[in-house]
Amino acid sequence: MEWTGRPQQAPTKRPGKRRPTSCPQPLQRPPIPTSAASRSGNRSLRIDSVDERALPITEHLAELRTRIAWVAGAMAIGGAASFNYAEQIFGFLLAPATDALGARNSQLQAIAPTEIFFTYIKCALLSGFVLTLPVSFWQLWAFVAPGLYDTERKTILPFVICSTGLFAGGAIFGYSIVFPVVFQFFNSWDNEWVVSAWTMKEVFSLTTRLFLAFGIAFELPLFVFFLAISGIVSAKQLFAGTPYAILIVFVLGALLTPPDFVSQLFLAIPMVGLYLIGVAVAWVFDPQRKAARDARKAAEKAGREVANRDG
Repeated sequence: MEWTGRPQQAPTKRPGKRRPTSCPQPLQRPPIPTSAASRSGNRSLRIDSVDERALPITEHLAELRTRIAWVAGAMAIGGAASFNYAEQIFGFLLAPATDALGARNSQLQAIAPTEIFFTYIKCALLSGFVLTLPVSFWQLWAFVAPGLYDTERKTILPFVICSTGLFAGGAIFGYSIVFPVVFQFFNSWDNEWVVSAWTMKEVFSLTTRLFLAFGIAFELPLFVFFLAISGIVSAKQLFAGTPYAILIVFVLGALLTPPDFVSQLFLAIPMVGLYLIGVAVAWVFDPQRKAARDARKAAEKAGREVANRDG
């Protein structure tokens, strides 16, 4: 290798354009459509919170099991507390039947050794069910509340009060008006050839069915109201479907009451009236009607502002 007399320099890199580095861009959340925002009305849009709380079906079932356990525990406590007063509760519930039997100097019979004891247990459980209705409705609301908007959650107390009051109103209506007529109707079929023997088990079963049927039937306005405010059907559609509702009401009356026309009629007629009341309430709180009214007011206000500005 020859010596040239000049020190060798390290090769230098020619300056050039820096190659751009490819880094992933953060994902952008798609904008919420204006139609979804507009139809929410006073609802606060909680899209993120709803997505974050999305749970698998197993956790929903676990939550449902917990709610049912609370209801069952409350009913057990209420039934245990009511067992000491089972005889008095039984006498109160079956007063319409015993009054009908007293008209022909008869009384209830127990044809099995365990019939009185187990009938009193059923009577205590029925009392526990009625006493814990607010707890049951509260647990039902607590199960569905996480999927609702903030404004809808504020209706929990009115929901519990209305549902409990409607059930109690139906039970009182059936006990004070329908039960005496039904038992007098059955008692009228007794004659000199046939001696009827009413057992306490069968009479209590009939009373319980009527009691629950009228209590559940009086929840109809609340059910219709929630159908309307949830947007499933409108008040106009509910009113147009009144003939079909009447048919369904009479079918339910046949299923929930004993196979006689009197009790079916006494249940179906109030249910038709309750359905119409529910339609009227749904018309007052119809979200589509409210949105149209708000849009009309906004258009009138905008028109007045334009007229004032031009003038």
